[in-house]
Amino acid sequence: MSAPLQNRVTPFGDIVAISQRGLFTGNRGIIHDPATKTLLNKRWSSKAWLVCTREYKGRRRDVMANRSWTELFFLDEAVALAAGHRPCFFCRRDDAKAFRAAWAGARGQAEPSVGAMDAVLHSERMERGRKRIHPLPGPLSELPDGAVILASGAACTIAAGRAFRWTEHGYEPPQKLIHAEGMLTPPSTFMALRAGYRPILHPMIRK
Repeated sequence: MSAPLQNRVTPFGDIVAISQRGLFTGNRGIIHDPATKTLLNKRWSSKAWLVCTREYKGRRRDVMANRSWTELFFLDEAVALAAGHRPCFFCRRDDAKAFRAAWAGARGQAEPSVGAMDAVLHSERMERGRKRIHPLPGPLSELPDGAVILASGAACTIAAGRAFRWTEHGYEPPQKLIHAEGMLTPPSTFMALRAGYRPILHPMIRK
């Protein structure tokens, strides 16, 4: 069996080589060498970090085979959102429209352009080239489903008031947390979650 490619994304936004497959694919532009199927030194070539469906109208892609967008994979949408991605308007148009509507509703403003959302998310996802950890916006018990927090150095997805620790093998059984160091989900995405956007969570999460 060949070693896994370096194309799995963690909630911290890192791109790693693990066997975890996940529910979604996505991209950050072209960041690989198709000849070797390895990543370049850069980890994005665009501020548009997308979450895409793994299947679209029967089309199939040979991963990292062409000088096209670099296929990345996420355990579920909560992980992708925490890493700083957003729903794709091409293959997930209904979800993308719901995300933008929740984004606007949270602010009481008109729906923003895609470029405006990407600019905000890019400022919130990175700081000096590293993942930004944001302050918790409220008590753990009040966080919406799909928010991802940092607890004892680990990423935990919130669902029904419980915390599911992300690992390279999937989610661990839920635990009740009384403390967290911060939030991995960007603030604007968190506001969209609180305003009603419902990300698709992995079946390992049982509410």
